[in-house]
Amino acid sequence: MSAPQKNSKAIDWSEVKQRLETARIATEHIWAPTAGETRRVLEERARVLAREPARAESIDEWIEVVEFTLAHERYAVASEHVREVYPLEELTPLPCTPAFVLGIVNLRGEILSVIDIKKFFDLPEKGLTDLNKVIVLESDEMVFGIVADAISGVRRISRAGIQPSLPTLTGIREDYLQGVTAERVVVLDAGKLLNDEKLIVNEQA
Repeated sequence: MSAPQKNSKAIDWSEVKQRLETARIATEHIWAPTAGETRRVLEERARVLAREPARAESIDEWIEVVEFTLAHERYAVASEHVREVYPLEELTPLPCTPAFVLGIVNLRGEILSVIDIKKFFDLPEKGLTDLNKVIVLESDEMVFGIVADAISGVRRISRAGIQPSLPTLTGIREDYLQGVTAERVVVLDAGKLLNDEKLIVNEQA
């Protein structure tokens, strides 16, 4: 009795290679972008890169400020010079100091002098109330508080929209102005205030 014959078929390697080549071509056709698609992708990348400097420039065109009121007028200082805002509490007057120096406060263990900008600018006075706020201005060399009648909030204003001083803003105020906005918000130069020796409280006075 003869052994059973195995039913085998020889592999046609040429056919296998042809099928693999056909699959490879089909795959490349699916994933490879056309010349038009490549050009569109590159143009879009170029537009994105071109917008980056424009976005950086637009940031520099704006200034963030803390807006407040003094004698019914609207004022603002750049927030980069503002450390914090807090209610005016437990003010201790100082003898032998200029009239615009209201006194000192203890802010979490730090003794700060408080300046009445209305007196310093010769603005009408209405007296202190429980609603007065102290805006702490700070630089590397100086820190003190200025009293505001009320705080309006933090906002951004366009640098291009800051115009030169108005004719009505004369006297000592004019020396500390950065400009005035179209909404008549007076932007003070906080850096100049912080560098003014007249605002330094002399402990030996």
